[in-house]
Amino acid sequence: MRLAERTKSIKPSPTLSMNAKATALKAAGEDITNFGVGEPDFDTPENIKEAAIRALREGFTKYTAVGGIDELKTAIIEKFKNDNDLSYEKAEILVSCGAKHSLYNIAEALFGPGDEIIIPAPYWVTYPDQVLLNDAKPVIVTTDESNSFQLTPELLKEKLSSKTKALILNSPSNPTGLAYDRNTLEMIAQMAVEHDFYVISDEIYEKLVYDGFKHVSIASFGEEIKERTVVVNGLSKSHSMTGWRLGFTAGPKDITKAMTNIQSQSTSNATSIVQKAAVEALTGPQDFLPEMMSEFDKRRKYMIQRLNTMDGVSCKMPVGAFYAFPNMSAHYGKKHGDRAINNSLELSTYFLEHAKVATVPGSAFGDDKFIRLSYATSMDNIQKGLDKIEKALADLT
Repeated sequence: MRLAERTKSIKPSPTLSMNAKATALKAAGEDITNFGVGEPDFDTPENIKEAAIRALREGFTKYTAVGGIDELKTAIIEKFKNDNDLSYEKAEILVSCGAKHSLYNIAEALFGPGDEIIIPAPYWVTYPDQVLLNDAKPVIVTTDESNSFQLTPELLKEKLSSKTKALILNSPSNPTGLAYDRNTLEMIAQMAVEHDFYVISDEIYEKLVYDGFKHVSIASFGEEIKERTVVVNGLSKSHSMTGWRLGFTAGPKDITKAMTNIQSQSTSNATSIVQKAAVEALTGPQDFLPEMMSEFDKRRKYMIQRLNTMDGVSCKMPVGAFYAFPNMSAHYGKKHGDRAINNSLELSTYFLEHAKVATVPGSAFGDDKFIRLSYATSMDNIQKGLDKIEKALADLT
């Protein structure tokens, strides 16, 4: 049997692969501390769960419109108006089975042979593979830790060509937890208009911000950039609904229509009862969020402080999401017995097998000097896991 050529260009999600290894070791009786998965450890709020149960009991279990029910589209439009100062019509909104599905719909609708898609690194692991799956070329722009991993206009200009079709932005960022300030976004928006390329703005972590940081959507800087931007968002992170699989996009009508047609031939509608739950998530009480963010903030400060006290480790303080992205490359070239540590994969594997701590290698995100740790776990786990990492680093010679 011959598989399609496109299958040869992609790889499994490294975050899910590392989580699978950690889960297998835990099932075998190992005491594993898991910093690998980007998933809030809080339960979905009760009012959202009750909305889904109510939908079940009322028999709301049939097909819906492919692009989402009107009630949910209205709630999404209000969300963009209130949170982002953006005005959309229902024909510009598409509800999908998670933000990853939303991103894939965009790739299917916009990318093709000969197109170049600019992706700043560090990047979320899925971006390059979705580009490759749609026969386009990922153009990686390496950003610098000293500049908080910002894509500057100068770096962007170096990678622009006549083949540039789109730029994928993620702010706040997975894996760095850092975010773009308003001035940088305005300059990028101006370049998108001048050079006529699309911006795919992944804003899934917009509500998970700290220290008074104000998230701004690049689409809000005027009609010219708005008509070139597709905004991606969802409820997985902000409302602790990862397994519910509900994402949405807002963008130009022609792109949204194409994406809806694509979705009609792949998944059809997002799950009916989840759509009802999403309405409640967007329009119901939001008092759970400050409580969740207060706890994340405590964990963030503790984890970054601990990492920065470890020998040979440096880590920027994140302003969003729930990730730490420490530079541990000072330990490359060291050994533990016969085991050599020369890159982030070998270091992450060492942490898992020797220290029983799951992390994700920075190579998966496009920068091999780093590893990613999620602090979406209890403070007890964070303290225990960091103790084990610190000892494991001290065991290297």
